[in-house]
Amino acid sequence: MTILHPMRLTATTRTLVFGGHAIAEHLGKTGIPDWNIAETWECSDVETSQTTVADGPLAGHTLRRLLAAHPRELMGPDWTGDRFPILTKFIDATGTLPVHLHADDHTARRLEAQPNGKTEAWHILDARPGATALCGVTRGIDAARLRAALEAQDFDAVLRRLPVRPGETLYVPGGTLHSFGPGTLVYEIEQTSDIQQHAMRWNMTDGSAVPDAEFTANLDMLMREVDLDLRPEPTPGLKITLGDGVDRLFLCAGPHFALERWRAGTTAPFRHTFHTAQILTNVGATVHVTTPNRSTRLAPAQTLLVPASCAELEIAGPADVLCGYLPDLARDVAAPLVAAGYPPHLIATLGEGLHGDTPSR
Repeated sequence: MTILHPMRLTATTRTLVFGGHAIAEHLGKTGIPDWNIAETWECSDVETSQTTVADGPLAGHTLRRLLAAHPRELMGPDWTGDRFPILTKFIDATGTLPVHLHADDHTARRLEAQPNGKTEAWHILDARPGATALCGVTRGIDAARLRAALEAQDFDAVLRRLPVRPGETLYVPGGTLHSFGPGTLVYEIEQTSDIQQHAMRWNMTDGSAVPDAEFTANLDMLMREVDLDLRPEPTPGLKITLGDGVDRLFLCAGPHFALERWRAGTTAPFRHTFHTAQILTNVGATVHVTTPNRSTRLAPAQTLLVPASCAELEIAGPADVLCGYLPDLARDVAAPLVAAGYPPHLIATLGEGLHGDTPSR
């Protein structure tokens, strides 16, 4: 039987009209085309953008194939499912993203014939002064007024415009109308899905005009999927200091994913134990990730998938690494934060399904 070790992943790229060069220039990512890149899909089991193992004996294997062959070794003994549940991306909003939404789970099954919707979160890696995001419908706006403003492309009349700053995170439930940019670089974590409904009169692939009939049909579906009551707020996260220069920052958490940012200086390494697959994305200088019997080099803006069977890891500093995973909210998120002294109302600001020391998964 093949024993799974940490696996570096390939990244697929998308060249959309709002992209630029920040993923290569700001993050130091190599191996991507030298033109305007809007997104790199770092860890993906979406059918049209499958991530594969980059090297080693399993090189070329997709996440779907890995999961089918090694479900418990990859995800842990309690895992059930037929596709990898988490999608992660870098997004370069040198321009402005279209105003759009993704259905929640119930709506995706009811209207889109999909197994799940797409709740997501944005961790702001860089933003120019004055950068903003549209996120959620302004309180008091009803469906008729929203529809009229979207038809007129008057987004600020009905959507909340929030300032965004590097280091902040927004947890964005399915059903939330949103956009961000220009001048914003984001790491996005979300449910595995590519469903979306747009409110724009232009196509994000090439900027061409959307025909009137198609635009009307898009708005019809969007209005069936939007949740007028969702108004996410940015959060700085909750930090636990583990040692001299070693921090574990909880950025967001909910039933579909959690995201943390790990930092270590040169005095002591970052050490961590875990029960499910860890998606490590390096947003700092090159590091080495050490698991039992294996040390793996992780270059800037590369992603490493660490199977549940590894159970523990160590990262020597200087290090600045993002970690996404499918959490047991009580064990993986609430328990360490409660032990660090955080009250339930602060823990609940990280996302949804968190109720202090006894959240539901």
